Amino acid sequence: MKPKNIILLILIGVFAIVGFSSIFILDETQQAIVTQFGRPVGGPRTEPGLNFKAPFIHKVQYFDKRYLKWDGDPNQVPTQDKKFIFVDTYARWEIVDPLQFFIRLRDERSGQSRLDDILDGETRNAVASHELLDLVRSSNREPEVYEEYLQDIEELEEITVGREHIEKIILERANERTSDLGIRVLDFRFKRMNYVDEVRRNVYDRMISERNRIADQFRSEGQGEARRIEGDKERDLAQISSEAFREAEIIRGKADAEATSLYSAAYNRTAMSRDLYTFLRSMEALEKSFDKETSIILTTDSELYRFLKGSR
Repeated sequence: MKPKNIILLILIGVFAIVGFSSIFILDETQQAIVTQFGRPVGGPRTEPGLNFKAPFIHKVQYFDKRYLKWDGDPNQVPTQDKKFIFVDTYARWEIVDPLQFFIRLRDERSGQSRLDDILDGETRNAVASHELLDLVRSSNREPEVYEEYLQDIEELEEITVGREHIEKIILERANERTSDLGIRVLDFRFKRMNYVDEVRRNVYDRMISERNRIADQFRSEGQGEARRIEGDKERDLAQISSEAFREAEIIRGKADAEATSLYSAAYNRTAMSRDLYTFLRSMEALEKSFDKETSIILTTDSELYRFLKGSR
C-alpha cells in the first residue's frame, strides 16, 4: 500500500475518533451536564437528540429525567400525646435543575441520601407536633354501623388537622429545604403506621375485652331466648296434652255410653237371651277375676253359685 493511502487512512481514523468523542445522544428519559475537569460547562442539556461537546476534555454527566422514588426507613416516633408509633413513609421526586443538582449533590445517590435527612427529619417534626388521631384519620365523619349490637358505639372524637393535611405540611417544608438542591418532591405519603409492641399489646387487650363484652351480651341474650323458647315449648306441650286428654275422655265417654246402650238393649231381650247374656257376663267376670291359684267362697243364693252348679 502506498504511503499516501496509509496517511489518508490514519487521518480518517483520527477524524472519526474526534467526531465520535465530540457528540453524545440524549434519549427522552435523560438530561445531562457537560463538565471540563470536573466543573460544569454551559447550561444543562435537557432536550433529547444529538448534542455536541469538546472532544477529550469534556465529559458528560447523565441524570434521570423521570420521577424517582424514595422509600423511608420505619422509625419509632413519639406523637404529641406521648404515644410511640412506628412510621413508614414513601415519596416521589424529580431533578428539575440538573446543573444545580450536580453542583450541590453530584449524583442521584447523594440526592437520595440528602432526602433521607430532609424527609425523615420533617416526618419526625410533624409526628411529634400532632396527636395520634390526626395522624391516622383524614376527616371527621359519622361511624358506619353495620351490626345492631354496635348501635351504642360512641361517636368518633373530632380531629383538628388530619392525616392528609400533615402530609401536605411535610411536603411543603421538604420542598422549601430542597429548593436550592435542584430537586423537587412531588408527593409524600405515610405508607404504614403501627404501635410499638408494648402499646400494641395494650390495644389488643382492650380490643379483646371489648369483644368479650359483646360475646357476654350475645350469650346472655341467647340464654334468655332459650328460656323463652323452653317455656313456650312446655306450655304448648301442656296445652296439647290437655286437649288430647279431653278428647280421649270424650271418646271414652261416648264409647261407654254406646256400650251401656248395647248392654241395655241386650238385657231387655227375651228371658233366654237375658239368661245367656247374664251367663256370658258372669263367665267373663270369672275369667278376668280368677286364676288357677284363686279360691272363692260362695253362698248358695249367689247367682254365680247357681250358674256353676247348673253347669255340671
